[in-house]
Amino acid sequence: MRTSLQVRLSQHLALTPQLQQSIRLLQLSTLELHQEVEQMLEQNPFLEPEDDTGAVWESSLERAAPPDRTSEREQQSQGDAAGDVGAEGQDASGELNAAEFGSTEREDWANGTEADDFDGIRELPSASGAGAGAGGDDELDPQERRALDISLADHLRGQIPGLRLSAEDAAALMVLIESLNEDGYLADSLEDIAESLSGGLDEDDADDLRSRLRCALHWLQRLDPPGVGARSLSECLTIQLRASPVTPARDLALALCAEHLDLLARRDVKRLMAATGADEALLRQAQALILACEPKPGRPFADAQSQIVVPDVVVQRSGRNFKVLLNPDVMPRLRINDLYAAAIRGQRGGPMSARLQEARWFMKNIQQRFDTILRVSQAIVERQKAFFTHGEIAMKPLVLREIADELGLHESTISRVTTAKYMTTPQGTFELKYFFGSSLNTETGGNASSTAVRALIRQMVAAEDPKKPLSDSTLSDMLEEQGIQVARRTVAKYREALKIAPANLRKAI
Repeated sequence: MRTSLQVRLSQHLALTPQLQQSIRLLQLSTLELHQEVEQMLEQNPFLEPEDDTGAVWESSLERAAPPDRTSEREQQSQGDAAGDVGAEGQDASGELNAAEFGSTEREDWANGTEADDFDGIRELPSASGAGAGAGGDDELDPQERRALDISLADHLRGQIPGLRLSAEDAAALMVLIESLNEDGYLADSLEDIAESLSGGLDEDDADDLRSRLRCALHWLQRLDPPGVGARSLSECLTIQLRASPVTPARDLALALCAEHLDLLARRDVKRLMAATGADEALLRQAQALILACEPKPGRPFADAQSQIVVPDVVVQRSGRNFKVLLNPDVMPRLRINDLYAAAIRGQRGGPMSARLQEARWFMKNIQQRFDTILRVSQAIVERQKAFFTHGEIAMKPLVLREIADELGLHESTISRVTTAKYMTTPQGTFELKYFFGSSLNTETGGNASSTAVRALIRQMVAAEDPKKPLSDSTLSDMLEEQGIQVARRTVAKYREALKIAPANLRKAI
């Protein structure tokens, strides 16, 4: 066995801790970056908030409150306009969804550098230095405002004093309120609830407990919102329909909810007429009453704050073009503590010097994160100008590689930037990934974006005759007439992505 020495030349990529941090910060969402900054502020004494109050982030909900005139004038003098943050696409109209009733009326639908590179970085850009924001705040929907202020359980508890119940009955009602799920349904049966509470009780006391729970359920189902406390969809709809004026259509709607909900979901008109003895006109009126009910009474009280999308980028119209700005409210306002930094000046290699370097790297990487997001957003807006003017029907095909080649970045970097980052536009608020879509061939030899094709399908379905809904094959043929070659299976996939029911379930009674 011989031993020998060999010299080999090879190239490999070494990810320094600074580069690893840069990559990790780039892929964080706004909320995750918020948590990262708060954690770094606790761990590193050299980092501190830019303002004296210690608030690194300005709450978008606080900005929703009307400011006083003095602060408003100060903001105008500084050119500081906060970007609007609102819940996107949150609809609490109360119609039944397609999955339950086959209806489409609602759609619930850098690398190593030295410390000298940081000489000019004493503070991260503040809100005022980031440019103008997204204009005035929009008014919240009343149901969304109520959801932000109070939960379903708190709303129900607030109605208990008006019932003037005994202490025992009020306690039983409180137990049922705590047993409701987020949709407003009673998650557990009364027997299960009674059994969980009757440990150590004799048979008479257990019977009294079950009796009080049944009585409490009666009171619960009389509270606002209508339908709360139901144990099934049928019971939820029945509670709401009983509050309507007595009419033949209401009586038929009650019968449908009690016995023929499955037939109504399948739009089986003939079997419904045979089972109920009602004519088609009366069935249509009963269906309208059912569609006016809310299948999920707790929906308006859902945690709307967790559904709020905070945009990272704001797109504003500027003449015939569009201006892309970073949302100042998502940018952390940090700075190096000059007192602590001066105290260790001249010390090299010590633990405190390393912490100071860490703080500088953190600020640099955050700044680089926002710079990259801005560059990518500007490139997207430049490629998709037609969308910002005409909507999604004018969306062009776009892949990550095109933006990566244009900016000189890696495709994986573009993927990290566009994930969980949002852009507020004149057309609404969208994730950056929304602007990327595959291409479909056209008869003219060009390409059409899959996003635009989905928009066309939505328009076609919205304009169809409810009595003769368009099948997937018909939609494919209609797209073919417009020069877009889409297979029937692709149409079905896009339709399902849009949460549009099949043609047989869209057919009106």
